[in-house]
Amino acid sequence: MNLFRRAARKAKRFAAYPADLKRMYAEAYFYLAWARVLKLLPFAKVAPSLGSHMKETSYSSTTEQDLLQRKVAKAVHAMSRVTWWESQCMVKAVAAMKMLRRRGIASTLYLGSGRDDSGKMIAHAWLRSGSYYVTGNERLERFAVVAVFGNDTEAAVLSPLER
Repeated sequence: MNLFRRAARKAKRFAAYPADLKRMYAEAYFYLAWARVLKLLPFAKVAPSLGSHMKETSYSSTTEQDLLQRKVAKAVHAMSRVTWWESQCMVKAVAAMKMLRRRGIASTLYLGSGRDDSGKMIAHAWLRSGSYYVTGNERLERFAVVAVFGNDTEAAVLSPLER
């Protein structure tokens, strides 16, 4: 019963959100699912869709872009907690990259490797747009960058109503 009440409370809170925020959360959920499917494919097939290999994008951004970067980060992070599939660093980074690209905002996806506390090799992915780390910015100093994918703003820019 407690689980039902908690779910009902979350549904009621979500229903009170503005329509544009609901759309962004739904979009984040969709792109998290899409990124999870992409993760199942061989990386060589997926890599071309991630952007230009070993090319970083600019560290500058406008105030409007900064606001959108933060909204996308919040939506991806919030929705990654409610997916029934694994939505960790790579999935979140790809989902956020797709959302930013849809809005005409450049981003750079980083893939890195390092070692955990027990010395075991681990991998990590994070996304930067402008000077803001949209996803995966925790403990970056532990990882050596292995690959970079710069995603320029080739997509059509959405109108303010579609954002």
